[in-house]
Amino acid sequence: MTQPQMILFALMGSVLALLLWGRIRHDLVAMAGLLIGVIVGVVPEKDAFSGFAHPAVIVVALVLIASRALENSGALSIIARRIVRPGRPIAVHIAVIGGVGAALSAFINNVAALALLMPIDINTARKAGRSPRLTLMPLAFATILGGLVTLIGTPPNIVASTFRQDALGAPYRMFDFAPVGLVCAITGILFIAFGGWRLIPRAKAGRQVPEPARIDDFVVELAVSPQSPAIGRLVAQLDEESEAADVVILGLIRDGRRLPGRARFATIREGDLFEVEGSADAVAAFIKALALEQAKDDISVDAPEAEDAARAGEPALVETVVRADSRIAWRSAEAFRLRSRFGVTLLGISRQGRTFRERISSRIIEPGDMLLLTGPQAALAHVVNWLGTMPLSETSVQAARTWRVVVALGLFIGAIIAASTSFISFTTAIAIAVVGYAATGLVTPREVYDQVDWPVVVMLAALLPLSAAFESVGGTALVANLIVAVTQGHSPVVALVGLMLVTVILSDMLNNVATMVIAGPVAIETARTLSVNPDAFLMATVVAASLAFLTPIGHKNNTLIMGPGGYSFGDYWRLGLPLEILMVSVSIPVILVVWPL
Repeated sequence: MTQPQMILFALMGSVLALLLWGRIRHDLVAMAGLLIGVIVGVVPEKDAFSGFAHPAVIVVALVLIASRALENSGALSIIARRIVRPGRPIAVHIAVIGGVGAALSAFINNVAALALLMPIDINTARKAGRSPRLTLMPLAFATILGGLVTLIGTPPNIVASTFRQDALGAPYRMFDFAPVGLVCAITGILFIAFGGWRLIPRAKAGRQVPEPARIDDFVVELAVSPQSPAIGRLVAQLDEESEAADVVILGLIRDGRRLPGRARFATIREGDLFEVEGSADAVAAFIKALALEQAKDDISVDAPEAEDAARAGEPALVETVVRADSRIAWRSAEAFRLRSRFGVTLLGISRQGRTFRERISSRIIEPGDMLLLTGPQAALAHVVNWLGTMPLSETSVQAARTWRVVVALGLFIGAIIAASTSFISFTTAIAIAVVGYAATGLVTPREVYDQVDWPVVVMLAALLPLSAAFESVGGTALVANLIVAVTQGHSPVVALVGLMLVTVILSDMLNNVATMVIAGPVAIETARTLSVNPDAFLMATVVAASLAFLTPIGHKNNTLIMGPGGYSFGDYWRLGLPLEILMVSVSIPVILVVWPL
């Protein structure tokens, strides 16, 4: 092994270990690895930032913007609401909404597809009198499977296409993924709908799980106003009011300090803070019954923006889920001063299976948390969008107008047709569509930049030069030779299965884009060493990179459903493991038929 090979193996191994550790942002890890590679001389300085001009990076960014334009048009939400209706048996409902989710995610971002359908699924569960817990995980998994069907369905497909162009001289076309992707998506959804959903664990003893008419309980701080009838009474004497509102009084906070225990025999004073747990509706009822106020979440001096918001209308409540890329993720509410800036208050936080010891305003908010925000409707809509969280109410869906629908679908379908017929490249086609969306106002100038998942873009742009350097010094060939040596004497299918299983394991712990950047070149080099069709090996890693069903951290969609569905970390593998085994078992024969060795 040469010195450059040893350095790059150590560097790539360190980057992979830090990515798996997950405590440091993926984009920072990748960029640090790239810069170290440049400093030590294993990555040419002239190529260091070539990843930002790579077609895969550009297409990933453009597809995210196009997804937002389609969402803004209202066309997708109309289609979804007309197809998905309450009153159907749960198996039929899962099959229908899963099919819609898979179809949407084949052409728009997976997260956007889930964001459109999650409020519809929750509302349907409420009307049907069942817990959304039974259907949200199937929906999330279906949207992930749908991404396998087309070139733009998920970023790993785009990355694989560019690898194929570099290796074989031609990229994958729009629907080259469809034969394998459709079989996987249809088989997976049918399995989930007609039996798999029963593997989702029911409520555990002592654990709060969403009931049919509510999503989850929030922990909320409420201030005792001067007019409150609770003043002078003991906390224990409020049991009747709390039971009537269906909330639980967890404790009392006075002068910024929590009183010992649940403070059952403390006399309530003006300015005290109740810490209560309950649904959004229950909290609202408790506030009304005892004339309580919202707890101040930051400084009391209102900024002009907050004063304008306060005059914008009556206060409303909204439940919203924190995404991994939300502005508020891994920060506390007090750092944002929502009340003074926007006239909006963080009323409560719901984190399934966790208890809190610190104040709501100082709690570090994590992806998957549910936030209960209150304020004027117009201000709430702005804050939810600004924070980058996902509302759980269908009322947030923008009304569709005929011209918006026609323009949105026309530009997108035109781009698909132009790319599929090789009239122009897909990169050019989708760029034209995005310019059209911006020119017609379907995406605002701010949204053009806000909708790009910059951490993923930066990570991909940094990993691509590292991967190219690793390949140029022969590192990829060494790994491929190792795989061939281990499977020597067996059919190349054994090497394909082994590579696919390793990729599946990585995808459950690692971002799927990073997984593809690592596994893709190895797949191509292994096929070359075995003198077989590289397409079969590359397609196997494409499928495997999207099979992230074992944990809530394997895919963003898994994280988003954790709070609304009331899932714990260990709930995912019960449905996810059988689904992964099924997908590997189904995809390999199809790959070998469509892309014979």
